[in-house]
Amino acid sequence: MSKQQIKSLIESRAREDGMVDTGIKGVQLFRITSPLRCAPAVYEPTVVAIVGGVKEAILDGKRYVYDSSQYMCCPTSMPVEAGTPAASPENPLLGVIISLDARVMTELAIHMENAPSAVRRPKGGPLPQGLTLAPWDAAFTDAMLRLLQLGDSQADTAVLGDTRLRELYYAVLKGAAGDSARGAFGAGNEISRAIGHLSSCLDKPVTIDELAAQVGMSRAVFHRKFKQATTMSPIQFVKSMRLNNAAMKIAGGMNVSEAALDVGYVSSSQFSREFKRMYGQSPKQWSHAAQLPMGMA
Repeated sequence: MSKQQIKSLIESRAREDGMVDTGIKGVQLFRITSPLRCAPAVYEPTVVAIVGGVKEAILDGKRYVYDSSQYMCCPTSMPVEAGTPAASPENPLLGVIISLDARVMTELAIHMENAPSAVRRPKGGPLPQGLTLAPWDAAFTDAMLRLLQLGDSQADTAVLGDTRLRELYYAVLKGAAGDSARGAFGAGNEISRAIGHLSSCLDKPVTIDELAAQVGMSRAVFHRKFKQATTMSPIQFVKSMRLNNAAMKIAGGMNVSEAALDVGYVSSSQFSREFKRMYGQSPKQWSHAAQLPMGMA
């Protein structure tokens, strides 16, 4: 019943295609009724919960397809392809996207790890993957309903919004996506910190040795743990982040040369070669054909 209430709330507020602010920072509703093929995107730390339709994301060739039975948790910045190939006016994609605030998530994750009888991740164990699909459990569903019900009152939203959002974060950390989320935000989150640093300086030269030194690892250990967490080598990851960001900028109207410079390419010919190798089209061809999933990146 709670999930149906959530769907009714979203349907009543998101009546047209696009994103709808809820008044709570980082929480938006969305409706999409046009099919959009998977296109390059960059997911920031986020949770996407679908209540109608089907959504797709592709990370390093692995396809994640989810609907109202699962929500998607992406606890670190990730270069993906995302789309809504099955959306239609008869079967719209409906849902909510929630940005994960690093400060609050870290605070909660560390509290959980230090709580009495807390279950801690074994040291040296495999790192969770960058995208996780998790079933809607009772705690997540109830927290989501309580969060979205605030939209009926501006006063309630202003006073209780942050508290209800913390409840939802806690439900994510406790649920089936919890290992992935705690791995990114809890103690020992070196790879997540390295990804955050990379994401903030894509326009600057960066070496793997520098990244490894920043998080106190040897190059070999950093490479192995990075690939466990993201499925890509650090070099592949940097290239994908740069090219995906450039593709989004071009799709948004930026010219090719500016987009290349914006993501750290000095040579436009190198940018064009790597872009075509990644997407099968030159940047110029892409600028004419690109579709950007509305607000979903």
